[in-house]
Amino acid sequence: MFRYFGARLTRGAGSVLAADSALPASASLLRHRGYSQAVDRDDDPNFFTMVEGFFDRGAAIVEDKLVQDLKTRDSPEQKMKTVRGILRIIKPCNHVLSVSFPIKRDGGEWEDNELEKITRRFTVELAKKGFIGPGIDVPAPDMSTGEREMSWIADTFATTMGHYDINAYACVTGKPISQGGIHGRISATGRGVFHGIENFINEAAYMSQLGMCPGFQDKTFVIQGFGNVGLHSMRYLHRFGAKCVGVAEMDGSIWNANGIDPKELEDYKLANGTIVGFPGSTPYEGNLLEAECDILIPAAGEKQLTKSNAHKIKAKIVAEGANGPTTPEADRIFLERNIMVIPDMYLNAGGVTVSYFEWLKNLNHVSYGRLTFKYERDSNYHLLMSVQESLERKFGKHGGAIPIVPTSEFQERISGASEKDIVHSASSESSISVKTLNNKHLLLNICHVNMNVSEKYSYMLKTSGMILLLKLLP
Repeated sequence: MFRYFGARLTRGAGSVLAADSALPASASLLRHRGYSQAVDRDDDPNFFTMVEGFFDRGAAIVEDKLVQDLKTRDSPEQKMKTVRGILRIIKPCNHVLSVSFPIKRDGGEWEDNELEKITRRFTVELAKKGFIGPGIDVPAPDMSTGEREMSWIADTFATTMGHYDINAYACVTGKPISQGGIHGRISATGRGVFHGIENFINEAAYMSQLGMCPGFQDKTFVIQGFGNVGLHSMRYLHRFGAKCVGVAEMDGSIWNANGIDPKELEDYKLANGTIVGFPGSTPYEGNLLEAECDILIPAAGEKQLTKSNAHKIKAKIVAEGANGPTTPEADRIFLERNIMVIPDMYLNAGGVTVSYFEWLKNLNHVSYGRLTFKYERDSNYHLLMSVQESLERKFGKHGGAIPIVPTSEFQERISGASEKDIVHSASSESSISVKTLNNKHLLLNICHVNMNVSEKYSYMLKTSGMILLLKLLP
């Protein structure tokens, strides 16, 4: 499925770019194979409709007992195809930001000591094969992993294969601060989701196409998944005036038309292990993805919005906080229905951006702002003193003082930027250029963001001299 998804994305973006570009098609398109073209044929339309375009759903119509009998382990070839497909989706996301950091690994049901043994042994095997290192591959946390697991990996690598490498702790990101982590990493992905939505919801040109007013005020949103991404996305949207009316989790969904407070919901889940029964809310019967709202944020798993439910979505903006929650068929339906899809490869890239900052911090062996913190603070105070003295010389009477008193907000900034401030500022600036979209007068969707990636890729081929080589290839 992932390989099919990746091919559809690049094919859709490349077809638009190739028509407008003087470059050869091989330079305008990311290369793709034709392994999924059967999905577009009409040999047996009933079959393709039944499985919704995905062959792996064919078993869903078989008897339950037979499905259990058919279950088996994936072959090594199938596992390789799956991993390659996931990487194919993630790689364009990194091209948008000009960084390169994959991917995730599910911990499953293990005791802490068992999980630590597995993680450390896994790290050793990666290092033995040359698959991990500050200048090789740098993993980052995702679902079911966090600072603890990343600390195990960094410690194992630094005390084994990386014993003589001064940059050993740069082999992984998402570490605790004490292990070389960076402030702001935990909330980075959710903050990136917020900034991605902000870049479009404040643009009158885009909002007019959707029949909405710019800004977060009076906007309602629904979140699927109340994990790290969902929680912090909810916090930032709530802080800027949007109202969360529904939250969906695996064990149930809650609804409150008057709004759900993210901090109160977080505390309730920490105390009870679930969001079900949250005071002031009611259980939501049905699929919360189809609820009435302005912004829908799927922040759980992939393939949540498909051909079967895309026509039921009532939101005007679908903000993909998860990886691949919208299938190509659903994306096509959303475009026809004038629903904006802000793609995952742009929207949830906040985590990979701050991972990049952490990697740079580890290579530089110094925290952001540490070298200039006091100098900038003293410079700010000297600037205020200079302004005050100039005013007194010009307008002061009989040597009277004209005190310059900074506001409380400026007093906080005058003290100098912390590492967290620098990270937040830099991550908010790491957003996609909408120049490509504006030039082509297109409503944002998955393939249109791929156009931005494909143009960067084409420019790289052109400047590196690869286009001539591609022309010579059969």
